[in-house]
Amino acid sequence: MKVDLFDFELPPDLIALRPVSPRDAARQLIVHPNGQLTDYQVSGLADHLNPGDVLVFNDTRVIPARLSGRRTGRGDSEPVIEVTLHQRTAHATWLAFARPGRKLSVGDKIAFAVDLAATVRAKNAGGEIELGFDVGGAELDRAIAAHGVMPLPPYIASKRATDERDTEDYQTMFAARDGAVAAPTASLHFTDELMRRIEERGVSHEFVTLHVGAGTFLPVKADDTADHRMHSEWGEVDAGVAERLNTARAAGARIIAVGTTALRLLESAAGEDGKLQAWSGATDIFITPGYRFAAVDGLMTNFHLPRSTLFMLVSAFCGLETMQAAYAHAIANRYRFYSYGDSSLLWPAPQ
Repeated sequence: MKVDLFDFELPPDLIALRPVSPRDAARQLIVHPNGQLTDYQVSGLADHLNPGDVLVFNDTRVIPARLSGRRTGRGDSEPVIEVTLHQRTAHATWLAFARPGRKLSVGDKIAFAVDLAATVRAKNAGGEIELGFDVGGAELDRAIAAHGVMPLPPYIASKRATDERDTEDYQTMFAARDGAVAAPTASLHFTDELMRRIEERGVSHEFVTLHVGAGTFLPVKADDTADHRMHSEWGEVDAGVAERLNTARAAGARIIAVGTTALRLLESAAGEDGKLQAWSGATDIFITPGYRFAAVDGLMTNFHLPRSTLFMLVSAFCGLETMQAAYAHAIANRYRFYSYGDSSLLWPAPQ
């Protein structure tokens, strides 16, 4: 499909630079199976769920993955290099995006701090580099935590500096497993009070893990979706979770993914019959219109970038025309967009 089909004009002032408070005070646009749109609020989410439904959250935890250092070992010139880690591949090795990447060559060393340095082992397509750190394992984790900063999305970071508030704001209440460099932002709207109301409704929840990578923010540069390459991300679905979700669905319950990351992981772990199984590994699943969903019945997600793989995903879930109408409604009614913005709850038309 032509990528231009997924383009739209978004007024810059609708890009949210801070979340609302409390978190569940965000607005929520309900997209019904027939395409009807309802303006609501996240705090009333339970009103749109049925007893027995299951919400599936991503319990990944964002690490302070943005590091600033200097290239060393090439004479007097030691330019400042900023890297954003996006996928750990070994004990002491990370894939990262570097800026300015043109100043780096294979073999260059970057000093981030007295106790943190890395060597460029490879330069890949799309500005990606492979970094081999001088330390590994838990020692590397501690050094990154000490010297890194929260990697806010570029559409926020380009407008203001990261600060202490972001340390809490850009982390979900479910964050448990270190490894993401971007938050599963649909879950940022949840609070203890909202979870209490959901549980009183008779709705249960489960957790899966997908360590979101910085590749989620990369623009689609191809003219056709067939020519776009997704960056892979590591995920895991526990055997017990898969079994409980299969049982719930067999009993008529709906499985609602909270966020596109949870949805992509569930679809990666599902067989052609829709049954989930224990799953662990890297996924680069790319969902565009025409994809047949196997494991998910509903999706809660924020509003996404024009021409992005995530807008393509929601267009596959509910139909391109439906989502074009939903986004036009959201813009006309001044919904707040992107990571710190408002929410949508999507119910697809029956297949």
